[in-house]
Amino acid sequence: MFKKILIANRGEIALRVIRAAREMGIQSVAVHSTADSDAMHVRMADEAICIGPPPSTDSYLSIPAIISACEITGAEAIHPGYGFLSENAGFVQIVEDHGIKFIGPTAEHIRVMGDKITAIDTMKKLGVPCVPGSGGGVTSLEDAYRIGDEIGYPVIIKATAGGGGKGMKVATSRDDMKSAFQTARSEGKSNFGNDEVYIEKYLTTPRHIEIQVFGDGKGRAVHLGERDCSLQRRHQKVFEEAPGPAIDAETRARIGKVCADAVANIDYEGAGTIEFLYENGEFYFIEMNTRLQVEHPVTEAVFGVDLVREQINVAAGLPMSFQQDDLVVNGHAIEVRINAEKLPNFSPCPGKITQYHAPGGLGVRMDSALYDGYSIPPYYDSLIGKLIVHAPDRPAALARLQRALGELIVDGIDTTTPLFHALLAEKAVQTGDYNIHWLEHWLAEHT
Repeated sequence: MFKKILIANRGEIALRVIRAAREMGIQSVAVHSTADSDAMHVRMADEAICIGPPPSTDSYLSIPAIISACEITGAEAIHPGYGFLSENAGFVQIVEDHGIKFIGPTAEHIRVMGDKITAIDTMKKLGVPCVPGSGGGVTSLEDAYRIGDEIGYPVIIKATAGGGGKGMKVATSRDDMKSAFQTARSEGKSNFGNDEVYIEKYLTTPRHIEIQVFGDGKGRAVHLGERDCSLQRRHQKVFEEAPGPAIDAETRARIGKVCADAVANIDYEGAGTIEFLYENGEFYFIEMNTRLQVEHPVTEAVFGVDLVREQINVAAGLPMSFQQDDLVVNGHAIEVRINAEKLPNFSPCPGKITQYHAPGGLGVRMDSALYDGYSIPPYYDSLIGKLIVHAPDRPAALARLQRALGELIVDGIDTTTPLFHALLAEKAVQTGDYNIHWLEHWLAEHT
């Protein structure tokens, strides 16, 4: 087992990894920018080292600074958390070249799944159902028209290197194709340095269902059920739950086995999530995230596992602590993302926390790095906490979430907490009868 690991991240996810490491008797090293010198992950780690000024490009995305921090502190492994360098194949390769263990999949697996076209081609070969589409990059408007005519409108044009909703445009008819195609290419170029796009059939009322998988890197893998992440704003998830309200046990076992077999066949190591659009009983692969997800706590709650601990164990060469038969759904869990944003425009709202109180009680978990007097810097993602509840069934989980939201106090800034109070009053949320477009429509009507 490792004696010391470095966490190449910040905020609640860095704190999450530090806690797991401490329970395992492993020393932790926090890295931080000058803006994060008083952050909770810096205070909680066994060691902390400054890696640069506030901009992410000069600190949390600085590969030389992170490698140097490992060498200075003697850290044997790096946990990337999510975001930043967690899915950067070049970073992983450099880490491996320096004799440091990356807690996650290989550089090659990250590279394959990071390119959307290659990922789709790979998944098709592994027997995973995919959305009808171009099957490769589209570089000319003439080809875009041809593909749109073949698969039928509406279609969605996506940047090959895209993510976070950027570089994605919908063409509802042939007349829309030129504008959507050119805009998607332009956004891909400006945001990711790559203007290659591909085209897929656009499903009109799908749910966003993702399957949590975990592999040992030696040909053995399991699935840990699904999460329904359909409540989204601008392709960003805000409310996630497990199990999915629209998925029964038979469907879960079927698609779960397909996903587990796929990652086992490529000797995948660590945690990963295979994301699908789900409509009319059919699954359509959209991408694979080769890292821990923001919403991993809901899976931990319903299966009673510690995914971060498991990541560290497998990276150290130990066998997985569970088999597929050990993984049985227990109850229902929901997570809501608390962002430092001002409603109704969701504009970032950094500032000083004058009072913070985390909700508690049976089945309540708050993953956050906030504390009284902490000043949220303006340089990073607005996520400041994740409120997770677990209960015997979905109605009880919704009631528990409402109670916990009522206990949460974050004074000094605006947060998205009022959004969830409002959503819990909606029948569609109460019954689980929603799709990936529902929240956008609801917001348009209520703001």
